[in-house]
Amino acid sequence: MYHDVVEVRCLEGFRLELTFDDGKSGILDCKPMIAKGGVFAKLRDPEVFKRAKVHEELGVVTWNDEVDIAPETAYSLATGSPLPEWMESEVE
Repeated sequence: MYHDVVEVRCLEGFRLELTFDDGKSGILDCKPMIAKGGVFAKLRDPEVFKRAKVHEELGVVTWNDEVDIAPETAYSLATGSPLPEWMESEVE
């Protein structure tokens, strides 16, 4: 099970303050994702990064509806909660 992001606020240093539908909130440091490049490479531009928003229908953080962060990953990293068991093997 995962929780939808209901609010996002951009902070300095490529961090996001996230609030989830269960009331929990936390800070997601996006620097490690951005450093890996790939689809996240375009977020290196601070002006692009600041355009983060919540996709209302999907409950994920997105940039221009092109790049998004999986809700399970966002929740785990922002709140310190463990990833769902089905994702544990995918991360290794």
